[in-house]
Amino acid sequence: MPTVPLPNLLAAAREGGYAVGYFEAWDSYSLEAVVEAAEAERSPVVLGFGCAMVDGAWLDGGGIEFLAGMATHAAERTTVPVSVLFNETHTLEQAQRGVEAGFSAAMVDTCEMPESEARRVVAELTRWAHQRGAAVEGELGHLPNFTGTTVDTSGSHLTEPDEAGEFVRATGVDCLAVSVGNVHLLEGNEASLQLDRLGAVGQAAGVPLVLHGGTGLSAGALPAVIAGGVAKINVGTGLKRAFLQAMREALCRDASPHDLLGSHKPVDAAVAGKIKMRDEVQRLMHLYGSAGRAGS
Repeated sequence: MPTVPLPNLLAAAREGGYAVGYFEAWDSYSLEAVVEAAEAERSPVVLGFGCAMVDGAWLDGGGIEFLAGMATHAAERTTVPVSVLFNETHTLEQAQRGVEAGFSAAMVDTCEMPESEARRVVAELTRWAHQRGAAVEGELGHLPNFTGTTVDTSGSHLTEPDEAGEFVRATGVDCLAVSVGNVHLLEGNEASLQLDRLGAVGQAAGVPLVLHGGTGLSAGALPAVIAGGVAKINVGTGLKRAFLQAMREALCRDASPHDLLGSHKPVDAAVAGKIKMRDEVQRLMHLYGSAGRAGS
């Protein structure tokens, strides 16, 4: 199926009262896990790869095009609505290369940039991407990071409603990632969201909202999150944890290395990881309300 523009996918989610997941992949097995889950659940989905944890030199040396090739090929083979996102690139140029290589949407990680520079970069990317039929996700506010034991809030700040509206008008972004108590990399705990702030930001922004840090969101908060304007939820850490756990268990089997690695047979350790991740993505699709929405 041809890719669906990200604004269309998010508009359908807002109208239908659900959220679509961006379930971040990092290789072909994890990408297959997301596609298989979406097909099994008949769920719209955002496919793609993220750059935050990826070596910049590898990306610049051809990795961008390598990832885009996998993502676009997977999207073309699906029978459910999909958009293809190049998430949290290190630079404007990487985001542009991603769009040129086939991603239908892109986002630059601006959390380390001065505010004026971040707005300039995002506005430039949006203008450039829209001319090519691609969408742009912006971010306003900075999420705290979970260090494995504590939440580091030293570089974080919340999204202000009045700033959200002005940011969207100034940059023209198609959706906005916000900071309302959500936490990057959070495992084993639940983020304490400021739902009143989320609702105010959503009204002021006037575009669909995105929550990063989906691993730390509680199931009980999701109805209010979606009602507050969130149309896309990003999940990465929990998926990698599930994948890695299954791989570790599989690698303890007494089997040939040719079977354990790269065979794509049931004994393949990465296949075990894919299955575990696929099951988790399917579970989340039901929680987000996107399961069964592919035909709506």
